[in-house]
Amino acid sequence: MFGILFIYFIGKYFYDLAVEFKHNKWLFTVLAVVVYYVGSAIGGLTIGIIALLFDIEINWEEQGIGLIAVPFGIGAAFLFYYLLKKKWQKEFVIASDEIQDIGMPQE
Repeated sequence: MFGILFIYFIGKYFYDLAVEFKHNKWLFTVLAVVVYYVGSAIGGLTIGIIALLFDIEINWEEQGIGLIAVPFGIGAAFLFYYLLKKKWQKEFVIASDEIQDIGMPQE
């Protein structure tokens, strides 16, 4: 249940970001969900490798073990959001309506 909520909110934030900067809404929504799952997979692999290297015993059959990798997925999605927003803010140009500026003193 929490996984569906994470996917919904991650998708919603990226959808709103793409609308704000006039980019493809659904492409970045789906890409954000993919980044979340890739981040979770990398986190799970990292935990598994650390458990092997330092001889830590983890019960992999336990139901809650998947929750350990969730912060990695959220972190990856947040980092991707931050980088996209920063990049798009540099590129975004606010178009001024020059017709309304006729006759106005120039600054």
